[in-house]
Amino acid sequence: MTTTTVEPIALQYRFFAAHVVQARRVGASLIRVTFGGAELVDFAGGGRDQSVSLFLPHPGQVAPVVPVEQGEDWFGAWRALPPDVRAVMRSYTIREHRPADTEVDIDFVSHGDTGPATRWAALAGPGDRVLLLGPGVHDNRSVCFRPPDGTDLVILAADETALPATAGILAWLPAGTRVRAWIEVPDAADITELPTDADAEIRWIVRGSTPAGSDLLVSAFRAARLPAGTPYAWIAGESGVVRALRRHLVGERGFDRRRVTFAGYWRRGLSEEDLRAAALADATA
Repeated sequence: MTTTTVEPIALQYRFFAAHVVQARRVGASLIRVTFGGAELVDFAGGGRDQSVSLFLPHPGQVAPVVPVEQGEDWFGAWRALPPDVRAVMRSYTIREHRPADTEVDIDFVSHGDTGPATRWAALAGPGDRVLLLGPGVHDNRSVCFRPPDGTDLVILAADETALPATAGILAWLPAGTRVRAWIEVPDAADITELPTDADAEIRWIVRGSTPAGSDLLVSAFRAARLPAGTPYAWIAGESGVVRALRRHLVGERGFDRRRVTFAGYWRRGLSEEDLRAAALADATA
């Protein structure tokens, strides 16, 4: 008889102290920050669309403030701290993980002085301290890209907030995998090489002056002809766009809903604090 041991969810993740190694602008709209630190030797990134929670200090703080006891109820203890004291928490996907160098890259969308994370990234410099709440095991539930058995066509749709995850997925896919991808970016300078061994066709959609979260991506997808096969779709970006794409795939294209993974990375008109507050209210209602 074979016995399988699964780590409890609380043991799949831990806090990692890290610091900025370098920060540089990538294209027109992204700032890539490289984080390093001895504790990252145990960071067990699962690749693909691996996500983490990033904790940033407020201006004037040397390091992010989190509860001393970082057990299972760390979130409740963090929320109990004064808002102007507790660390700024944001969710990001890993752009690249280099275990041998104990480094991870995270890309920040640069959209002016509109939020604490983008302001922090614009000023980030070597030695700046952060905390990552990330995976302690490779096969963790914050990796969402999981094609079912029998998939012979991968469909990707993303905006710039999901570009790092899209890059991670393409880098992970086995050689020869058929991929059709649509990626919306603000500026032509954001178009970049995405290394992959997959048989990938990528269509870039440059938004220009069109507002983020518009129907550009949905319209482009509706007009597309997809090859035959057994597909699996991964969609990420603005929540309303993601929902519209999922409805199109399932309701109009006949995709099996179990073969569509979708993630709203942001919602037009709402901050991440607003989204977390809404989710918490729903969970406790």
